[in-house]
Amino acid sequence: MTAAVASALPGSLSFSRGVHPPERKGLAADAAIEVVPTPKQVTIALLQHTGAPNEQTVKNRQELALGDVIGQTDAFISAPVHASINGKAANGGAATLPNGRRVPVVPVRAAGEQLEGQALFDEIYGGEWPHHGLDQYAPDQIVAAIREAGIVGLGGAAFPTHVKLSPPEGKAVDTVLLNGSECEPYLTADYRVMVEAPQPIVTGALLAARAVGASSVIVGIEDNKPEAVAAMTEAANGTGVRVVAVKTKYPMGGEKQLIPAVLDREVPTGGLPLDVGVVVLNVGTAAAVARAVVRGKPLTHRVVTISGAGIATPKNLLVPVGITYGELIDYCGGLRPDASRIVVGGPMMGFALGDLGAPVTKGTSGVTILTRDEVHEQDKRACVRCGRCVDVCPLNRVPTKLAMASRHGDWDVATQYHLMACMECGCCAYICPSRIPLVQLIRVGKAQIPKD
Repeated sequence: MTAAVASALPGSLSFSRGVHPPERKGLAADAAIEVVPTPKQVTIALLQHTGAPNEQTVKNRQELALGDVIGQTDAFISAPVHASINGKAANGGAATLPNGRRVPVVPVRAAGEQLEGQALFDEIYGGEWPHHGLDQYAPDQIVAAIREAGIVGLGGAAFPTHVKLSPPEGKAVDTVLLNGSECEPYLTADYRVMVEAPQPIVTGALLAARAVGASSVIVGIEDNKPEAVAAMTEAANGTGVRVVAVKTKYPMGGEKQLIPAVLDREVPTGGLPLDVGVVVLNVGTAAAVARAVVRGKPLTHRVVTISGAGIATPKNLLVPVGITYGELIDYCGGLRPDASRIVVGGPMMGFALGDLGAPVTKGTSGVTILTRDEVHEQDKRACVRCGRCVDVCPLNRVPTKLAMASRHGDWDVATQYHLMACMECGCCAYICPSRIPLVQLIRVGKAQIPKD
């Protein structure tokens, strides 16, 4: 990939700094969502969200129906998990997720008749979705339904959605902003949902606005997705939901980049969108909100992109949570002979996958398979003090300071330069001429910094 610094154009809906890596969206953009056949077993991680882990609530060999709760906790920042197929619970164990976390899991072996194919797609996204008369749902009823459905942010962060929609006393929200940017190269899952199922997205956005008392709902979509802009605009007609095309630039999908681009508001360092009166939801999350509130259904499936030059046939797949990455790769025809690295997520923020048997979680947006030519090793050199990482950092941080403080355990400097505020977008590492692994160093520092 050739590095290119992206700059805002006068009058465009954009943000300061950032980069514009090759998009590579064309590999999977035209691949309509396919429903993966039910696997013989799913492995449900009890911790697949930001917050407290769940406790297993089912016993070995217990019969389960699609949507039954299998793990939950009373902690506020958490989200229950549910069976994503009909089957029987097996003995629990543990699995290592792509981010390196070792978490407890509950296997569910398939048994009985399963909901498959178009019937499953229609059950999740199809049918009629109300855009009016939603005042029948009280705000606390909406939040409770989202909590019970185990909905988390489907853009990757997996933060429990009911927490976002429960602003603390004194935090007024005037705008719900839907994130349809999907700025990571290769990934097209959100794009396909917007094109193929815009109606539940609009319903979910309106319900979220009702939950927080917001008067404005806006959908921000990068301008390299005109079909999604058109589909969402048509679906939102007559609802008051506004669809805007924002400049295609990485990382437009970050909350602290999309908010200034669309609303011209700056989220303070260490602050949250709530501090400027905004709640940001991923478009796929909004569709899940609609399903939870209107149909009383939990989050059991999601759309995942399998793309890259190293996969036989790039696809967008509707999959049950807990299916393995290996099964998704096999469904797409397997790896090409020159495949070299499997990345869960996109190439900018994703994690290299070391175990094809690891389970898909709610936060899995895609799998990118890169070839040997794309991941050839480059010599790492000393920092040349060029300042390019500072020029592109969308949060106006000094990445080299953060990385070196992390490497040497200098937590005073790390704190001074706001290590924990780094969003790990990868712009700095992408642009660095010395190929210093800045993001990896920052991630290690975040894990090691003393907690107060």
